[in-house]
Amino acid sequence: MTDAQDPKSPQQSNQSESDTSKSATPPKTSPATEAGEAGIAPASATQGSSESDYVEAPTSATAHATGKPVAGTSEASTDMPGNPDTLTRQAQPSESPASSDAPPDKPQGQPTPATIPAAHAPVVDVASERNPIGASAPRSGEDVRAAGPGTAGATGGAGDGETLHQPTFGQGAPRPGSPSSMGDQPSYLRAGDSPWSVLRRITSARFRAWYERAGQRITQRTLKIGISARIFHPEPGAKGLRGKTLQYLEESIAHWVMSRDVLVFMIPTVDTQGLLHPSHIRLHDYAKHLDGLVLQGGADVSPMTYSEVATRHEWQGDRMRDMYELELLHEFVEQGKPILGVCRGCQLINVAFGGTLHQDIATDLTEAIPHVTETYEHNRHTLTFPEGSSLAQMLAPVDVPIVNSIHHQSVKTLGRDLSVEAVCAEDGVVEAIRYRKAPFVLGLQWHPEFHRAGGPEFLDCTPVLDNFLRAARETRF
Repeated sequence: MTDAQDPKSPQQSNQSESDTSKSATPPKTSPATEAGEAGIAPASATQGSSESDYVEAPTSATAHATGKPVAGTSEASTDMPGNPDTLTRQAQPSESPASSDAPPDKPQGQPTPATIPAAHAPVVDVASERNPIGASAPRSGEDVRAAGPGTAGATGGAGDGETLHQPTFGQGAPRPGSPSSMGDQPSYLRAGDSPWSVLRRITSARFRAWYERAGQRITQRTLKIGISARIFHPEPGAKGLRGKTLQYLEESIAHWVMSRDVLVFMIPTVDTQGLLHPSHIRLHDYAKHLDGLVLQGGADVSPMTYSEVATRHEWQGDRMRDMYELELLHEFVEQGKPILGVCRGCQLINVAFGGTLHQDIATDLTEAIPHVTETYEHNRHTLTFPEGSSLAQMLAPVDVPIVNSIHHQSVKTLGRDLSVEAVCAEDGVVEAIRYRKAPFVLGLQWHPEFHRAGGPEFLDCTPVLDNFLRAARETRF
């Protein structure tokens, strides 16, 4: 039975078109013309074909509900299953716009799930995903933006009510961790943080960083220790180096200080009014940039420096060096930096604070033992420490502390604010003094640089050097 003979077919009123579809070579007609005249979608299949692209367009004027599937061929059979592809084919742009404007209700002729054979069920599912018939209308960009992120495309391409597995936070709901979800605060801030609490933590972090940098500078930067220069004056009538003023370091004192991995600099004399090479560098600049001062041994202190007259010509000492080292000593004292005097340096510390000296021990102290002999640094004597001596606390306890003795002058009148730290056990000659109003100003009458560290012969004076360098590190700023 043909579509024209079906009493329920919407094409009963168009008998001529039904007859024309039975011809072998039907004329080509415009899809829009057929849709306008008959109210149906265009058919492209010929009589006797096994497949048909026929799609029935639902109209309110001619559509009648029917539960029978349309096979899409001119020869219908009651036991022939409908072709699901022909029922769900997506409309082409050249077809009538009526098919794209179809209402979302189920159109006439569309098969129900009960009428679709099981063998064709997967095909229907696949076809339904790409068929816009019965799907909701596409949503505009404004709708997508209003719905919020994660909702775009949630229903497109699927059946009504079907959503894809995408995170949705509801319309207007903020994403977790966003500033709006934390009360306009980023998620990395603590709950209840205020601007003052954040500022307090920032300030604390900056202070800790500064403190660590300052600590590294204090504990790790290499110390710079200055050593006063020995002065060799030109000999009358000599040529070459002997006819020049020389300033130099004795090797042992430099190596003793450097044994603690510090930098050593010899501080030369300065002459800001020199005619040949004037300079604006002063001894104050050395005291400012160096961490400590060592006054090394050498020539006698001139009696003129402590307002006396030399009793013998050979005891006149080095007045030029006295003035240079006294200025250097006072500059370091004013800077609060440590000073260690050795032999002559110990005597100069006493003179700097108003003390005087024995010009010659053998002459002034007839009962004293020889403090200088031809054996030079091998000459020795023992020490005793007065009660409360800070030097005794520095040194390791020793039953008989022995030191070398290479000096013919010694402390006579003690200077102001000075205290005696050690004396010779045999005759009581002052062997060490300390200035009480400074962090570290200590004078040793013997030469600790000639003592072997840890040796059995002489007192190990390395702890004295360590305390001096510790004070230099603590007072470097």
